[in-house]
Amino acid sequence: QVSTFNLDEYYAIDAHSVNSYRYFMDQQLFNHIDIDLDNTYLPTCNAQQDPREQGVKFERKIAELGGIDLQLLGIGGNGHIGFNEPSSSFASRTRIKSLTEQTIKDNSRLFADDELQPKMAMTMGIATIMDAKYVLLLATGKNKAQAVNEMINGPISASCPASILQMHKNAIVMLDNDAASLLANKDYFNWVGQQNNQINQAYGHFPDL
Repeated sequence: QVSTFNLDEYYAIDAHSVNSYRYFMDQQLFNHIDIDLDNTYLPTCNAQQDPREQGVKFERKIAELGGIDLQLLGIGGNGHIGFNEPSSSFASRTRIKSLTEQTIKDNSRLFADDELQPKMAMTMGIATIMDAKYVLLLATGKNKAQAVNEMINGPISASCPASILQMHKNAIVMLDNDAASLLANKDYFNWVGQQNNQINQAYGHFPDL
């Protein structure tokens, strides 16, 4: 009875390509669990489709199925969430985005030298992400430490799209020590987490308003 919505998919990529997110999801998850593949959605767009129309269709499907309960996120080295690169609008919805040179470079390790690497992708917008009831962001490695610090301690700014998560009422961030290495107040966050756990154990999680 579960429906899933992937954050993003490369523009005009063959679903059978080993570098498509459809292929990845099927091989790493969907083919191994009890889920109806017809209930798994990605913001796809081929070269013959209008990406603006495809974005609207994806948003309509999310609304039709009651919205997103849990949004799982990573964070790019430049602070992007989904493929919402720096300068993305906080009001954005699912649409086509040009990838930055850094993102293309970071992802190039996944593509063979003679393989065409997409320079654009379809992605949920930041407003779409913020509509989720809960957000869980995972980050590992020192290469994410600067972006993590800007997300948590920096100003809310389109230069670090993930910083908008400071405004989400149910955002959970899980880090390894390397990703948290630049947080000057890391010990305080650990202390707060312990106190919150005690409250949650005693009274349960805060209900949705």
